[in-house]
Amino acid sequence: MARIAGIELPKDKRAFVALTYIYGIGRTTAKDILKKAGVDEMKKIKDLTPDEENKIRTIINDNIKVEGALRSENALNIKRLMDIGSYRGLRHRRGLPARGQRTRTNSRTRKGKRKTIGGLKKVEAKK
Repeated sequence: MARIAGIELPKDKRAFVALTYIYGIGRTTAKDILKKAGVDEMKKIKDLTPDEENKIRTIINDNIKVEGALRSENALNIKRLMDIGSYRGLRHRRGLPARGQRTRTNSRTRKGKRKTIGGLKKVEAKK
């Protein structure tokens, strides 16, 4: 089983699909990596030679920011937005959508489970 960028790639998947298991690599990037390495993208991971694995590993390490480095960069970018007090930063801080989506309905993924407000009966004043 191939281990690239600290991730165990599934051995029964084709190379361009298996590379997408690495955070920061999508299908297009995976195909570009395999083209640079001179590896057939339809080849399964278990059929790769150690030399081909090393070529892929080298290309990823030298040219692409993946996994921990990419996650920390994204976190720092969001933290920077929150620190400077930008609109996007405030939306991140409040846990609301940051890209202009409506929030009157929808946006449950960002807002979380509904918290019902109101609907409580007022206690009538005694006479």
